[in-house]
Amino acid sequence: MIVDCAIYRDGQRTEGPEDFSDALDQARAAGGFVWIGLHEPTEREFEHVTREFGLHPLAVEDALKAHQRPKLEVYDDSLFLVLKPVVYEPESDTVSSGEVMVFLGDAFVVVVRHGEGAPLKAIRQRLEREPELLGKGPTSVLYAIADATVDHYLDVATELQTDLEELETEVFSPDGGGSRNTASRIYTFKRQILEFRRATGPLAVPVHRLAGTGAFGSAVPFVDDRARPFFRDVHDHLTRVNESVENLDRLVSDILSAHLAQMSVRQNDDMRKISAWAAMAAVPTMIAGVYGMNFEHMPELSWSWSYPAVIVLMAVLEVLLFRLFKRRGWL
Repeated sequence: MIVDCAIYRDGQRTEGPEDFSDALDQARAAGGFVWIGLHEPTEREFEHVTREFGLHPLAVEDALKAHQRPKLEVYDDSLFLVLKPVVYEPESDTVSSGEVMVFLGDAFVVVVRHGEGAPLKAIRQRLEREPELLGKGPTSVLYAIADATVDHYLDVATELQTDLEELETEVFSPDGGGSRNTASRIYTFKRQILEFRRATGPLAVPVHRLAGTGAFGSAVPFVDDRARPFFRDVHDHLTRVNESVENLDRLVSDILSAHLAQMSVRQNDDMRKISAWAAMAAVPTMIAGVYGMNFEHMPELSWSWSYPAVIVLMAVLEVLLFRLFKRRGWL
């Protein structure tokens, strides 16, 4: 459905017509642009927008089906950018992503949102409070959406870092690392980082192109050249995010390896303890087994102190074995 439709001229909002068929013509006549926001539109709802703004059918298909990787496509009449905003849910320690598709033309911006991870209403309100920025045209909207998305990535990366530190403390605590759920928690955390990386990693190339730096020095159509410094700032922030994601992924892999090694060491310790107690139990069992045989000629059978002597012998041997295993760290 259409969430909002307005015409902007010199950074000032003018309500768009009820039927936005003439909105683009009015915007061009006024020297401004039209900004339309849609939330999970159906094919029938989007058909009218496609026809009026001449959107490319391949981009329209991507916008309707969603589940796209972040990318930047340039067509004859418009530019198409896919972003994946993320949402961090502290109650369940999970990361979920939505999608925002931006169609940018000479005098229009069409934004299609899927999911709940994009604060587009707040972005529109912030831009309307900054008419100087909004007056720079459709490029300002593209920049504001990209900037807000990447800035929120930084917040999510910080929260994930905090969770990782808590998980690390639990793993290396005297008792926490032995929990049956610890390995499961580490693996689940790694899955959240993977979900985060799917949103941030592929976005580097599109933002790089918009910034016009390095190998992507050529201008991108429909994007004001004066906006390059702003997109370079977005690119710098995104680089920081991707570095944080790489560090998080490496650290959680190291924690998982350390946890598995820790569990292996504990199992070896348990096996040594079991073996030590089994060896201590074997000595009296052997002696008792010998004297339990019903033979007539056995040593010390007629001696009145034979029973206490055997018990004392067993006790002495047990003490010696216990001290030996204790000294070697088996008990």
